[in-house]
Amino acid sequence: MKETLYTIPVNDAINADCECPICKMYRDIENDAIEFTMGPSYMEDDIRMKTDRTGFCKKHISDLYKHKNRLGLALILDTHLKYTIAELEKNKPGSAKAPSLFKKASGEDKINWLRNINASCYICERVNNTFDRYIATIFHLYKTDEDFKSRLMKTKGLCSEHYVLLYDSAKSQVSGNNYNEFISDITKLYHDNLVRVEEDLEWFTDKFDYRNADAPWKNSKDALPRTIIKTNSTVVE
Repeated sequence: MKETLYTIPVNDAINADCECPICKMYRDIENDAIEFTMGPSYMEDDIRMKTDRTGFCKKHISDLYKHKNRLGLALILDTHLKYTIAELEKNKPGSAKAPSLFKKASGEDKINWLRNINASCYICERVNNTFDRYIATIFHLYKTDEDFKSRLMKTKGLCSEHYVLLYDSAKSQVSGNNYNEFISDITKLYHDNLVRVEEDLEWFTDKFDYRNADAPWKNSKDALPRTIIKTNSTVVE
């Protein structure tokens, strides 16, 4: 099948030697979003308008701070603060009356705009929009490309979060026998590789027994970080 803009990164993730190709897919999108935000785009008015109105979540502001472009981040946050100050001055809550125990508060919520900022993140929105399309691409390739299906089943499985994501998404993406086959395939993929990692992790713990001091590590040296990928969908360093 001829690769398109969406199938290329999906196939790259499936072909990667990792504990969850969907985790890799998400991290790649996330890294691209960080680079985009800290690249020349932050000087564009339409991008700055979006970052002013959405801000960033705790994780992604930390990621942006770790980026080498500190000046770029300072400029982004400077206009974000200016926007926040201006909105606060337009919607000062000082005159608001506290609601009584027996009567609901009336009038517009003076700081709802700030709640919206606190609940939003420019990077999250950008990542999730792309990630959703990649997940749809996985289902499309599974249904139309036998080679992709075969390669998917040869991966090292899925983390718990992304097994559930595929399981739940299947209801709207596949139907009939295709649905049953898909659920069966991903469940087997998830289960068999959990067993593999658990066996590695068990041997990792057994190696701390003095009786196994001279025994080979087998595949257990990195079993703990690989287990964390399976259980928590995150890479630890």
